[in-house]
Amino acid sequence: MTFTLKNKVLTLIVFLLLFIFDNSFAESLEFPNGDWIQKNPNEVNISEEKVNTLFDLSFADSATQAVVLIKDGYLIGERYAEEFDASSFGTSWSMAKSFYAALIGISIDRDEIGSLDDKVGHYLDYFNDERSEVTIRDLLDMTSGLEYPENEHENMFFLQNQLEYAQQIEMEKEPGTLFEYNNVNSMLLGDILQKATGKMADELLVERIFSKIGINDFTLWRDETGNVLTYCCIDMSARDYSKFGLLFSRNGNWEGEEIISKDYVDETFTQVWGSTPQWWTDSERGYSLHWWISKNDEEGSIFNASGKYGQYIFVDRKNDIIFTRITKYHPTSGSVQNWGLFNRYNKIKDVDRLINLLRFYVDVGLLDLSKDVETPITLDEGYSKEFYQNYGEIIDSIANLSRD
Repeated sequence: MTFTLKNKVLTLIVFLLLFIFDNSFAESLEFPNGDWIQKNPNEVNISEEKVNTLFDLSFADSATQAVVLIKDGYLIGERYAEEFDASSFGTSWSMAKSFYAALIGISIDRDEIGSLDDKVGHYLDYFNDERSEVTIRDLLDMTSGLEYPENEHENMFFLQNQLEYAQQIEMEKEPGTLFEYNNVNSMLLGDILQKATGKMADELLVERIFSKIGINDFTLWRDETGNVLTYCCIDMSARDYSKFGLLFSRNGNWEGEEIISKDYVDETFTQVWGSTPQWWTDSERGYSLHWWISKNDEEGSIFNASGKYGQYIFVDRKNDIIFTRITKYHPTSGSVQNWGLFNRYNKIKDVDRLINLLRFYVDVGLLDLSKDVETPITLDEGYSKEFYQNYGEIIDSIANLSRD
């Protein structure tokens, strides 16, 4: 055996040993088998006082419906607003972006998509125009350069065919040069996934993630023409949102099975943009592959999925901590949007006016959420205020959980 061949054999042995070790280590970790095993915070070396501080900060905002805290795969604390419990649904809003982005990583792992740097036009023929240089990475990093109105294309939410709207958005800037939080970027992911796999994005989410990690009770919303809303709109409990956070905390591995490759999780949790617009907090936040970065310094690293009205899944991967917070929500029936009589207003381009009009109709009884419309909707009671004001302190409290 030559020296070179010996080296190759030794390398293969080391690789196999590392593979066996990684998988046996993953299998030794705690995962929720159906539901979470509960422990007291002090059983996992976390101060109960620190947990209470974090929860009190969260519930200083009356919009908070639920908080759930996971450490080492155990549920070590949860709290619910009056009239809500562990089974109550919240809606994700833009937290859903992180869910559907994970499917891109899985499709890369399965060689259905070549890489993040593939041109979008390779999958979507209508991008073979002035948009031909836009890559999948550009979409995920919010640097596509597509037209970016002040409302971030939120008016898309009120249309019957939201994918058709997204398909028609033209170029405005050079791709890869500027962070602009554009909902169209995320809506296009569903079309890419459908072209790459032959399946709708919500079907893939159930098949490739939810069924693997024990999420069984949920609503995945589509628009009125059947397009999956891949930029928003997943309903489930705070406990189940936390399972998705645990999947990323565990490097994409679930009980020894690789759901998402560690390479993709590592790339997701690598900061691309160090700062983003300070819309509602003075705290610096970064961004990468459809995840936000709330803290990334010598004190720790906390990434999070984030929703419009203050919905969060915070992940401290180093310390295996997940903190989920959702706001008050009352689900309507169905999983396909139906605006009913409210369709007459969907041409209004002022999104704030549309939302306020919708809420007004509900408040005065002109719209009954139980029968007149089918859509996710957050009413005034679920709109965060104090949580945003306390955001920096909340992030510090999460980071402080594992400190002595």
